[in-house]
Order: sequence, then C-alpha cells, then structure tokens
Amino acid sequence: MPTLLLKHADLLVTMDAGRRRIPDGGLFVRDNEIVQVGPSAELPAAADRVINARGMIVLPGLVNTHHHLYQTLTRCLAQDSGLFGWLTTLYPIWARLTPEAVYVSAKVGLAELMLSGCTTSSDHLYIYPNGVRIDDEIRAAVELGMRFHATRGSMSLGQSQGGLPPDSVVEREDFILRESRRAIEQFHQPARFGMVRVALAPCSPFSVTPDLMRESAALARSYGVRLHTHLAETVDEERFCLEKFGARPVAYVESLGWTGPDVWHAHCVHLNRQEIGLFARTGSGVAHCPSSNMRLGSGIAPIRAMRDAGVRVGLGVDGSASNDAGHLLAEARQAMLLQRVSRPSEVHAGRHKPAGDPAALGAQEVLEMATLGGAAVLGRDDIAALAPGMAADFIGYRLERLAFAGALHDPLAALVFCTPPTVDLSVINGQVRVWEGQIVDLDLPALVRRHNALSRALLRGEE
Repeated sequence: MPTLLLKHADLLVTMDAGRRRIPDGGLFVRDNEIVQVGPSAELPAAADRVINARGMIVLPGLVNTHHHLYQTLTRCLAQDSGLFGWLTTLYPIWARLTPEAVYVSAKVGLAELMLSGCTTSSDHLYIYPNGVRIDDEIRAAVELGMRFHATRGSMSLGQSQGGLPPDSVVEREDFILRESRRAIEQFHQPARFGMVRVALAPCSPFSVTPDLMRESAALARSYGVRLHTHLAETVDEERFCLEKFGARPVAYVESLGWTGPDVWHAHCVHLNRQEIGLFARTGSGVAHCPSSNMRLGSGIAPIRAMRDAGVRVGLGVDGSASNDAGHLLAEARQAMLLQRVSRPSEVHAGRHKPAGDPAALGAQEVLEMATLGGAAVLGRDDIAALAPGMAADFIGYRLERLAFAGALHDPLAALVFCTPPTVDLSVINGQVRVWEGQIVDLDLPALVRRHNALSRALLRGEE
C-alpha cells in the first residue's frame, strides 16, 4: 500500500484524546489510514511521498455539518428578507434547477469548502425539479475526492395543504420514500473510512407532513442511517408549529421520534433550557450556522448553554444563498465571536455594561466544534483527529502570511482570530487534494465560468 510522510510542521494540532500540540510534528500514513503521529525525529525516514511542512500549522480536516450546495447559483438575492420571505422569493427560481446545474453548483460549493480547510461535508438537497436526483451532487463529490454525507431531503407539504413551498416544488410522499431507499442502497458506505454516506432529511416542519417525518425515521432506522432536518430556526417557524401542531418545534419533532443519537438538527436558534436538556439526554446533534442566522436575522443560537449541557454541536456553513460564502474556517471565527455578544445589552446607573462575555468561546473550543464536534454530529469516530487508526484527512496553512503577522506566538489562535485563510495543503483519505493552494486535477476557472453561465440562465428563467 502507498505511504505518505508529513514532517517538520511548525505545529501539529492533533485533536486527539490528549489534545496534543506537537512542535516540529508529523505523521505517517499507509494507504488512507494514519499509522503514526509524533515529533518528526521519531517518524520513519522515508515514504512513497514525503511532504515537508516546515512553516505550516497542520490539523485535522474540518467537518461541515449543514449545507445546500445548489444555492451557490443564487447568492445575494432577497438581501433584506427573513427566512420565510427569503424562501418564497427563491422557491420559483430553484424550481428551474437542472441536473447539470445541481452537479456544477455542488462541485463549486465543495471546491470552495475544500480550499477553506473542509475535508468532510454534508449536504441537504431537498428540491428535485426537472429530473434532478441526489446522484448529481454525489458525482461531484466523488470526482473532487471530498468525504461526503449526502442527505436525501424532501418537501411534500405545498401551499395548498398549508405549507410554505409552492405545490410545483413538492413531491409525492410515496416517491420520496422510494427515492430515499434507492439512495441508501446505491450510495451509502457504512464501513470505516467510507467516502459517501447517505442520510434522510425531510426539510422542515413547514414543508413536510408528520406522516413523512415518521415514515422517513422508520426507513432510516431500518437501514441504520442518520436523520437530519431544519429545526427551531426562526420565531416564524415556532408560530407555525404552535398554530398547526399545538407544540413548539422541539416538542413536535420529539413526538415523531426525531430525537436520539442518530439525529442532528440544523440551526436550533430558539431552544429553551428544557429543550437543550432533552437534546443532551437523547444525544441529539446540532449543526450551528451562525452566518446564515445573522444574515436572515434569525437570532443567536445558545451554543454556550448547549456545550455546557453536553449537547453535540458541529458547525455548518448553511446554503450559499443565506450565507453567501462557504468558508468553514470563517464560520468557526463567526461562531466564536457571536457567542461573545450573545447576551442582551444592559444599561445600569447611566453606564453601559458589557453586552456579552469575551471568554464565552475560545479558539481551541471552536476548532474542536469544527472537527471533533462535526464528526460526532455525523456519527463518525474515524475522522477529525490526527491519531493512529484514524482517516488520513488533514490540512496545512502556511504561517508566514500577511494576515498572521504579529500572531505567530499562538498559531492556533491565529487561524480563528485573524482573517480566515485558504489552505495550502489538504489530504483527504490519504490523497493530496490541495497542493500549494490549488485543487489537484481541477480546472477551477473553467468550472466557475460554467457555473456563472448556469446561474445567469437560472435567474433569467431560461432552460
């Protein structure tokens, strides 16, 4: 089996059980598995490929737990709308998606993530017009060499039945379940180091029926795959659930069997203390998407309280039409800063008091959320740490860059506090996928040109 040796990293951040940080560190890989980690002097002297990482900080690849890749085609629309207004503006545009548009947009979105340091990403594709299938984005991920969790999303509750999406973009529930079964049987790779995994993901309380939620949960559990949905994202969603189901969003999904260690929910902005406790007790996961929540004015998720209660929390960039970016390291920075201002402002005795807590979330902890936290949310124990027996997914950033000037006394903090860089090196499943800042074997300018042509046609309403 091929071997790879990385050595002489200025700092190797392992995220292992001891959270070791190893100066002049390195690792030895056989095929797609890490065999040895430690000081460079203790590693083998040779390998089929040797990477000198001097001048770099090296750490496990980042894990993205929530995205909508097709939305790279529709950035910067409905700029001043909340979630429901934003969705109703974009649904008719997304109804014109084609299989090529989904494939190309997925490749663009995954390339953007890869260059930010992401080596594993999930995606939530829930709209399937004009022959689109989940196969289209899986093909893009396989070609790029990204570790990928494809969630077969769905919408079945159209406006005529009291839902938010127009009837033209929803599917019949029997078809959704058949396609969900096909996706699992065709693509899911449950073995350790599996590159493609499938989960089932009815979109939201306002776009699917309770029956579909129950049936999807039963189907997923019969195959041993995970469940994903949006939850408690906005006050509007809370009102919808109270009016239609007589329960807050968390109580509603709990009644349908949608809590447990095989479930993760996106956003969870509006959770109270009891709901946080429920998630902690049941092992339910959360994908925290701070930039999207800010862009749409949804609110600030209580991540500090979740972490303190023991809830599994990972990071998600969310769709590139509600974030307008796909930089996972930037999302870590945003998560850290947002928790520091999450308390309401107070004025006391004529003097302003601090609005938040500057120690609420630090660089080490938010990078743990971006790696180990994301792996836990996706149900993986084979990624997100540099240790023997783990997948050979790791990234490197050069430290001698303008954005880090003056911060090299703490390279790990520089990654989060300073301007987020792109990676210089990315290895996924033992394969070098980014070298000297460029994605290997990808004509990125040509891909972007085709993507922009498809975006223009989509916005003009052309086929």
